[in-house]
Amino acid sequence: MFVSKRLFFKVTSFAAALAASGAVLAADITGAGATFPYAVYTKWAEAYKAATGNQVNYQGIGSSGGIKQIKAKTVDFGGTDAPLKEEELDAAGLVQVPTVMGGVTIVMNVPGFSSGQIKLDGATAADVFRGAIRKWNDPAIAKLNPGAKLPDLAVTVAHRSDGSGTTFAFTNYLAKQSMSFKRDVGAGTTVNWPVNGVGGKGNPGVAANVQKIAGAVGYVDIADAMKNKMDFVALKNKAGNYIVPNQDAVEAAAAGANFKVKGMAPDLLDQTHKDAWPITSATYILVYEKGSDAAKQKGVVDFFTWSLNNGGKMAEDLGFVKLPPSVVKMVEAEMKNIK
Repeated sequence: MFVSKRLFFKVTSFAAALAASGAVLAADITGAGATFPYAVYTKWAEAYKAATGNQVNYQGIGSSGGIKQIKAKTVDFGGTDAPLKEEELDAAGLVQVPTVMGGVTIVMNVPGFSSGQIKLDGATAADVFRGAIRKWNDPAIAKLNPGAKLPDLAVTVAHRSDGSGTTFAFTNYLAKQSMSFKRDVGAGTTVNWPVNGVGGKGNPGVAANVQKIAGAVGYVDIADAMKNKMDFVALKNKAGNYIVPNQDAVEAAAAGANFKVKGMAPDLLDQTHKDAWPITSATYILVYEKGSDAAKQKGVVDFFTWSLNNGGKMAEDLGFVKLPPSVVKMVEAEMKNIK
């Protein structure tokens, strides 16, 4: 097709003027990090592209990887289930906001037992995961399950092999229940797991190990556990009730939580509500407060603003719990600091 020099000049001059005016056009964005929100972020990305034409790519590489990549500026946003503290956010110039909530579940593969048929309290769960309890018919488990014909079967602890926000939430909960667990295993994104354990990459890796090893017990987020139709341990909460994890129990744990803190990361573990799931957490994104690419920064804000306002039902269908409307408004206000 013939294009006159005059028309070409006008088009290119207009583009240059637009750029000079500071106008920000839509841009494709990339993120990486926590495996916990991978399913919901990819679902949101698919719907967002259909609605806007803009592409969002997210890789589930673990929370530690997400923090490293955003600090290295190789992605436009990082994902983490282990929120950064105020001083670390300030030092790196990062904004942190929650996106969805969920629960870390204790899943099991004990022949003859399905969800809720084996009960644990926090202290006994800590002993299982630190390797002090080696058989399913151990007296400590039997005491909590009177009348149950527990098998003389070895316990295999399935855990994460990568740096993980799911591990962060789970081990911090167990460390609150047991000083012995805190001493022997620790609490953080990576810890010293016992010798009777097997590592798996990401929540899917842990889920796969639990499913294939008779006697295995592990921890995965509720969304992955639901997707894989896994069997849950019933866990005693702070109110003294044994709870099988579900979305209502996660919502109960988050009721009344104070998100008005730097980084918007309240402690949701072991809450006092009678129906609360004890190992409840949120997942977060990390974005530079002042980024080098205005279009990319705007792209992150636009994507998560759209998702938080339009993706609640998608999140719930995948096993997550959406943020309360009041918290969504707080997130939107905080994201205004992303320039």
